[in-house]
This record gives sequence, C-alpha cells and structure tokens, in this order.
Amino acid sequence: MRPERPRAVTINDVAALAKVSIATASKALNGRGQVRAETRDRVFAAARELSFQPNPLARSLVTGQTRTVGLLTSDSVGRFGIPVMLGAEDAFGSGETAVLLCDARGDAFREQHYLRTLLARRVDGLIVVGESTDPRPSISRDLPIPVVYAYAPSDDPADVSFVPDDVTGSGDAVRHLIALGRRRIAHVTGPTHYTAARERAEGALGALEAAGLPLSGGQVVYGVWSQRWGRHAAEIVLNADPDVDAVFCGSDQIAAGLIEAARERGRRVPDDIAVVGYDNWEVLSQETRPPLTTMDMNLELLGRTAAQHLFAAIEGRATSGVHRMPCRLVIRDSAAPPALQ
Repeated sequence: MRPERPRAVTINDVAALAKVSIATASKALNGRGQVRAETRDRVFAAARELSFQPNPLARSLVTGQTRTVGLLTSDSVGRFGIPVMLGAEDAFGSGETAVLLCDARGDAFREQHYLRTLLARRVDGLIVVGESTDPRPSISRDLPIPVVYAYAPSDDPADVSFVPDDVTGSGDAVRHLIALGRRRIAHVTGPTHYTAARERAEGALGALEAAGLPLSGGQVVYGVWSQRWGRHAAEIVLNADPDVDAVFCGSDQIAAGLIEAARERGRRVPDDIAVVGYDNWEVLSQETRPPLTTMDMNLELLGRTAAQHLFAAIEGRATSGVHRMPCRLVIRDSAAPPALQ
C-alpha cells in the first residue's frame, strides 16, 4: 500500500494560522493593497512556520505578473555582453525573478523570432544587450512590455538605455597620465565609425585641452581594435613624436600590441613611455609585461542597474533617456612617473 503524499500547504493554511482572511494573507504575501505592518509580519511568520511555497500560476493571476523577464543579446562573442548579463542576472535573482536568455547573434530575423517567443511566455519585461555602444533600432514601440537597453543604447530618446560613460572615463585616463607628470601624450584607438572610439577620443582631447597640453603627434591615430594595429600604431606614434612619453589606448588589445612594439624599439614601459588601456579585459590587462593600467567600464554594475530599472519600469516608474554609467581606473604597472634622468 502506497504511503499518502503529504498535503501541500496552501494559503488557506497560512491565513488560518495567522488568524486573518484569505484575501488579507494574499495581499500581505504579494505586497499588494493596504495591510498593517503587524498583520503582514504575522502572515509572513505563519508562512515561514508552515514552509509555505506560493503557487507561481496562482500568484501571476493575482498580480498580473509572471516574475519572468527576457534577456535578449546580440553579442555572439560575449566579450562585453556576458558581464552585463551576469550583473543583470544577479539583480533578477535577488528579486526572485526567472530569466529567459536568448542570443540573436546579430541576426534581425532571429531577434524577431525570440521576441515573439518571449511574448508568448508572458515575460514581464525585457533587457536588450548590445555588442557595442553604437545606438541600435528601438523595438519598444512594438512591444506591450517595458524594455531597457544595456550597453548599446536605443536610437529612441524616449526609451531607457544604460551605457558606459566613455567620455568621462577616457578623460580620467588622460588626467591620470598628466598627474603622473607626463606631458607628451598620444592617443591610439579603433575605427572612427564606432561610437566608443569617437567618445574616447573626445574625452582624451578634452582633458588635454583643459590642461593646456597638445596632443602628441597632432592627431588621434584611428585604426582597428587589435593587437596587430597596436604594434603598427606604435611605429606611427614614435615616428610622429620621438619624445612621446605616454600613450592612451582606446582598448586593451591596442595597448598590448603597442607595449610589445615599443619594447622592440628599445622603449621601456613605463620608464620611457607610460601606457593606459581601456576595457580591463583581464586576459590581456593582467598578462601584459608590465601589467596594464586600464579603464574598467563596470559592465556588471551596468547590468545590475539596468535590471533594477526594469523592475521600476514594470511598476510604471521608468526613467527615459540614455543613462551614462561611471567607469573606474584600474592602476597597475604600465603607467608611472617618468624615470629620473
């Protein structure tokens, strides 16, 4: 004879133990309606004593929410998207919200397929994670749920977007070099069609101008995001100004290549040339010789903040516009005061 399964604890049991109505117990547990603090505490104490687990379907019928959200990414490589998604998942986990992750791999048709799938799952909201800080087309106007954009901002100013503050971050990188006593500072970065390259150049030039210093070599050296370009750019920078004493690079890849080429030309880093990178890609920044001083975009914090704002948007408290998140300087050994002569 099979033993009987223990009966599942219901909200009726919680209400009976707390000596309140079922409606009051439901309001207290779901945070809806006016319930006195003393009553709410009594209901929660009863729920803990009975090890009550709310029925997700029943709760969704009461609240109109499924406590699930969609996380849609286009960053198939994951270099920037993964830290953003990890930060978002941390925030969703603390809010007891399930996450449905979809990777569109930069394909517009795949993205539309996943949007239909997420809507069919009745997600409460959506975070869209981009692969670069270039603006992307808005999808918000076609969706019945709140959408927050992370890393790649929406092209619609009415949407909610979170991006790293590359202008201030790059300015801080150059100001650090100036504070170390460097005066002939060059800037090497990626392609001009990238928003990140343009904004990092803007921040670097602004910091130099504020300090009354010229840009070493006279112009920003644009190229590609690669170590090979960093090695080639080192030749350009050193030929343009043999007395250059610092280089701010628009990415860690560029900085790693530049350090390698500078060493081959007999320039010591940081004694002769101080180098600062961008991204804090630790597989590079901690392994260069010497380890690289670099700007960290705080992508996990950006993801957590985007998730917190999605919660607010779900509750009808969205804050539209592009929100620029602070970056932080990670100081290692590639930037120091000039060596004493």
